[in-house]
Amino acid sequence: MFLMTDFIDFQTFKRPSKPNNWLVAPDGFIDAASPDESSPVYDRTPDALFKDVMEMIAARSDWKIKASDPSTGRISFIAVTKLLRFKDDVDILVLPVEAHDGQSTLAVYSRSRVGYSDLGTNGKRVNALLSALAMP
Repeated sequence: MFLMTDFIDFQTFKRPSKPNNWLVAPDGFIDAASPDESSPVYDRTPDALFKDVMEMIAARSDWKIKASDPSTGRISFIAVTKLLRFKDDVDILVLPVEAHDGQSTLAVYSRSRVGYSDLGTNGKRVNALLSALAMP
């Protein structure tokens, strides 16, 4: 069993100054860090989006779930890079869109464990995930 402390706190965490991470979040959601992009809104409930994300992670041989909590919408997984097999950490928080029932969004933070630059790997990973979730 995993405790809530196993997940990052999107509201308070600080991003490192090195360019080896990528953050996507809803506008105005994070005060302590500036996202690289705003997250899209999906036409499905938070529960459905959470399930879709979990299935997507499970289907990838290079991604491994570390922890998940459906009651809070939190997911943490390890992504292994293709060429050098570096392990990167990814945290996701699925959120309801308050003004619209049946819609949801998410915050995603992907970061490298080693190195100064990731050559865009984390941004590509997050954008691939978001694009795949947008598919019907």
